[in-house]
Amino acid sequence: MKNYYIGITFLILSCNDATQQTVTDTTAALSTEITSIPTPQLTLEQANNLALLPLYCVDQEYPNKMGHVTASPKDQKRPTAQHPVFYGCFDWHSAVHGHWSAVTLLKQFPNLDKASELLGKLTSNITAANVAVEIEYLESDHNTTFERTYGWAWLLKLQQELDTWDTTYGRRMAADLKPLSDLIVERYIEYLPKLQYAIRVGEHSNTAFAMTLAWDYAVHKNEVALKSAIGAKAMEFYRNDEDCPISWEPSGYDFLSPCLEEVDIMRRVMPAEDFHMWLARFLPEMEQGILDIEIGKVSDRTDGKLVHIDGLNLSRAWVLYGLAAQYKRYEPLVEIADAHLSHTLPNLVADDYEGGHWLGSFAIYALQQAGDFEKNI
Repeated sequence: MKNYYIGITFLILSCNDATQQTVTDTTAALSTEITSIPTPQLTLEQANNLALLPLYCVDQEYPNKMGHVTASPKDQKRPTAQHPVFYGCFDWHSAVHGHWSAVTLLKQFPNLDKASELLGKLTSNITAANVAVEIEYLESDHNTTFERTYGWAWLLKLQQELDTWDTTYGRRMAADLKPLSDLIVERYIEYLPKLQYAIRVGEHSNTAFAMTLAWDYAVHKNEVALKSAIGAKAMEFYRNDEDCPISWEPSGYDFLSPCLEEVDIMRRVMPAEDFHMWLARFLPEMEQGILDIEIGKVSDRTDGKLVHIDGLNLSRAWVLYGLAAQYKRYEPLVEIADAHLSHTLPNLVADDYEGGHWLGSFAIYALQQAGDFEKNI
């Protein structure tokens, strides 16, 4: 595995000059003035290097964190038998967004150096027969809540990406995956009304993050019941929130910002003026382009938990780009997003699987949001 990570040292070459222009002490609070740097953009060269992550991940069976309940000896199966689609990338949800990464890069850059090899792995994994096994697993008595809701959210994002891939193989994989996505939609609609309290953490179970990706899918597919369930629950959980304690962030293992993930869902579900008033109460200085946060520091990228902070920097960036793309009044916050993204992208050269099996997806999503912002200015 080490050789392909070394290959990624060429990643984000177009951003290197910009990275040098950022504040020299990246631990300084970003509420102070930041030297203007270009918003990073995804190029073919970068895409070729980012593609190496899913290429060597989506069919790497071991090491593997299965994370499921065994009711009897017959449930002790190897990953490829238990999850014939999503057995790679260390765990199920990372395999899902590893597939999403591959699809996203192939759609945007069909002339990738490894395009045929990457496509072959996707089409080999996402088949009707394999998806049927995934559904059977999720319908087993002890695993109906498997990957709720982080993995569910990424599954719907993968489905959305496939739905919008206008190729023969894209349409085929979208059709094959759809029964699993339909099951996830049903699970969301059943689960959300029963969830009495928001989960406000910076890891997988964060409620706002999962609802954000699921909301985008509901809008994409016009899933009225899902959209209604998410909108109602987001308003119930977050509409009265004030003065989010962003100075408490990050916790040691965060890869999501509890405060900013709320912003990401509420900008989607609230009418514009209501949202602006809500944000003025929730994070009062954001309208002035001020956000008193530090770029997260990682002390050991071989530690699977500590490297989460790289993901936090990337997810913060995608939230701020998305906000500025939707509402121009928040454009000053893009400086903060640029600083987070430019600081963190070079860290993907880390020669270790602990971050490599998932951080590429976060980088691609952040760059995608950066690109959407650039299109809207």
